[in-house]
This record gives sequence, C-alpha cells and structure tokens, in this order.
Amino acid sequence: MKYKKVVRLYSNSRVSKYYKATNRNKSKAVMLYFANMKIAQAFHPLLSSFEVILRNQLHYALARHFSDGNWIINQKAGFMVASSLTYTNKRTKKKVINDYILKEVLKAEKKIADRGVKVTTGRVIAEQTLGFWNSFYETHHYALLAGVPCRIFKKLPSGYGRKEVNDIIVQVRELRNRINHNEPICFVNRKCDFSYVKNMYVIISDFLTWIDPEIMPSLREVDKVCKIIEKEENKQKQ
Repeated sequence: MKYKKVVRLYSNSRVSKYYKATNRNKSKAVMLYFANMKIAQAFHPLLSSFEVILRNQLHYALARHFSDGNWIINQKAGFMVASSLTYTNKRTKKKVINDYILKEVLKAEKKIADRGVKVTTGRVIAEQTLGFWNSFYETHHYALLAGVPCRIFKKLPSGYGRKEVNDIIVQVRELRNRINHNEPICFVNRKCDFSYVKNMYVIISDFLTWIDPEIMPSLREVDKVCKIIEKEENKQKQ
C-alpha cells in the first residue's frame, strides 16, 4: 500500500511518527507501520496467557490463604476494608481510603446482577482487569495478605520480591495498553528500534517461567513474537 493511502486511512498524525522514525523514507515507514501491527498481534497469546495465569494463580493462593474458595466475595467484609487502608497522605495531609479492590468487586457484582445472572466467584473473577490483580502487589494490600501474592512463584529469583513483581506487571500493562491503542511499540526515542519489544518479551517469558517452568514450552506453537520481530527488523535493515 502506498504511503499516501496509509496516511489517508490511518491519519497523518499517526503515520508521520513512522515516517520520521525511518528518516523520512516513505516505503520503510509503511513497512514499519504494518510491522508494528504484526508484532502487536504476535504478543496477544503471550499477554493473554500472562493475565489469565496471574489471575488464576493469585485466586488459588488466596483461596488457600483464607481457606475459602469464595474469598473474592466474602472478603468484602475482610481485608478489603481493613483499617490500615485508611491513612493520611504525608504530603497533602489528607485522609486517603484505599478501597480500589472493594470498589472493583462491587462494580463486578453489580454488572453481573444487571445481566440477570447469579453472582458467583468465577464470574466476579472473570470481570476483573489486570490492574485489579496488579493491586495485590501494592504495599498496603501485600502487607495485609502477609506476602501471599509472591507465593505463586515456584522459581522467583533471589532478591526479587513484591516491588520487582509489581514493576513487571506495571510494564506489561503499559505494553498491553499501547498495543490495544495501536500505539508504536517499535520505537525508542522516536527512532525505529526493536529493543523495547525484545526486552518486554524476555520480561514476560521470565515472569511466566518463575511461576512454572513448563509455561513457555507449552506456548511454543502459538508464540511467534521473536520470529516476527527478527523478520521485520531485517526488512528495515535492507
């Protein structure tokens, strides 16, 4: 497809980034725009697995911790409303109530009930976003849960803990959001550069391997990220 048509279809403001990133080479700009799409598409199986596996492992760990398979519903009167979640911000001196998890569970229950179906643990869990599960690694909730969220890892590296896990999930959420909004992921400092996606692939792969070393081998048939990055990177070098 010609550069002019790509601009007309996808907007100049969006495509011009690729034009500038390829030193104003229209042909390479078009290739890079579609390369960005291909790599984003390739990440979907990995990102989907990341979210589902993290969600399920946290659910299992917390069900064991509370000896309650319905903890996500029943803990609305438990850790989700703990007194330590209400505190005074040191900078603003204002009272803060960290009720994000509670609000998300209540919102999910209402959404399910509005569909006219029974509110169940499985349905409430399925409604939650990656941001919801990320919040279990924030300082206040992590402390309330006595470090249980990090017990989902069989092979967490020495020196790694809540902060490192939280930082990784934040990075993965950012990648996923960029992909979902069709933003450039093959840029570094506004230049064509595939190091970001290469690094994110390693980060996600390592994270899943820490949970269970068999996860990445099980995804071999659907995981095409590295092959597509290599192919598109070679095109830009030609």
